[in-house]
Amino acid sequence: MDVAALKQKFDELGIKKVKVGGFDLDGVLRGKYVALDKFWSVLEPGFGFCDVIFGWDIADVLYDNAKVTGWHSGYPDTHAMIDASTFRVLPAELDTAAFIVDFVEKDPSAPGGHRPHPACPRALLKTVLARAKERGFTATVGVELEFWVFKETPETLQEKGFRELTPISPGMFGYSWLREEQNRAFCHAILDEMKAFDVELEALHTETGPGVYEVAIKYDEALRAADKAALFKTQLKSLASRHGLAVTFMAKWSHDLPGSSGHLHQALWNAQKKNVFYDEAGAHQLSKIARHYVGGQVDLMPELTALYSPTVNAYKRYVPGVWAPLNASWGIENRTTAIRVIPGGPSSTRIEYRQTAADINPYVAIATCLAAGLWGIENEIEPPAVAEGDASANKERRLPRTLREATDWLDESKRARDILGEAFVDHYVRTRDWEVRQYERAVTDWELRRYFESV
Repeated sequence: MDVAALKQKFDELGIKKVKVGGFDLDGVLRGKYVALDKFWSVLEPGFGFCDVIFGWDIADVLYDNAKVTGWHSGYPDTHAMIDASTFRVLPAELDTAAFIVDFVEKDPSAPGGHRPHPACPRALLKTVLARAKERGFTATVGVELEFWVFKETPETLQEKGFRELTPISPGMFGYSWLREEQNRAFCHAILDEMKAFDVELEALHTETGPGVYEVAIKYDEALRAADKAALFKTQLKSLASRHGLAVTFMAKWSHDLPGSSGHLHQALWNAQKKNVFYDEAGAHQLSKIARHYVGGQVDLMPELTALYSPTVNAYKRYVPGVWAPLNASWGIENRTTAIRVIPGGPSSTRIEYRQTAADINPYVAIATCLAAGLWGIENEIEPPAVAEGDASANKERRLPRTLREATDWLDESKRARDILGEAFVDHYVRTRDWEVRQYERAVTDWELRRYFESV
């Protein structure tokens, strides 16, 4: 949409303000309101945005080990380029337009006078997608996310210390027609508001646990799919707050209850818009390309786990019996494996990546999946034998069980740097090392209860 068309659209919709923002490495949407005249002046050339968003963690605490920015650089502005194709209207602020930005660094020698910022997750995905396009592929992705809903506010969460929270409804009610109807105002608000926000959902249902739901976001081209998944997480928290509710996408918010998955359904298409994963004559109707794609993902899975599971909490989900994979495995319609292949004919054959939880940064996780799959195709990597039955019983090709272990494996991975870039992997490793060190110095409730009186 060019400037003239966008101005006409603004006039038709009565847009008076604009909100612009981009996603940081932890998937947090960092943004600001801007006046209309300011927006029109920066729409094409872009604008300055303090690069501290890549120099602090999810709690706005400054890293002590970052190289891309820091006290040594003075936290200067990076450059933000507005992606006009991401135009939306905020559902609760109908006079306010919203846009996603890409963070770049100025470089006169680069096309357009700038290059991607090495820490920008959206830029990482765009780079991987450009590599796929060079090989004649486009990628589609459908994201499924589970989340927990509570009758809480930011104030009550703090007052309760995030303990003894009241769920929107009690009991273990997976796929409950009843619970969905009892909370129909909230459910209908999700369906209607997300559609208006260009984040169309294919399904919404309860999962097993008090107040837990799952959505399937309608599949789309990979970049738009990542945009939609990232925006869904942010917008749902806004919507829930307006209903007097709070939402979390933590991988495991309670040791007594199941975790929250974030599965990624993927397919590759050629220039003729044919699904290259499908081959009627192949075993399980899978093509050689599909096998190699799975082979790359399985082979690289352990060393890339820190990118798929970015938080300390994510690894509390990697325990037996909670539907999370414990090893690098794949299977045909097998939900105990890390990768579930879903044969479905020429249009619907796809690969479901099940290692990931709801705490993913969608840009990073999707980029990593696609890059690993492309690496498998390029190197003709054959996957291991198809897992039968409970794949978690297999002790081979185990996945790392802590963020520290996963970060160390990523740091040692030359292949990760080859497929995702040295600069991005170096920065990511530094941020996860920081995250682990913050956890290692924390004194938990479990430690106090276990040791306070007895030692």
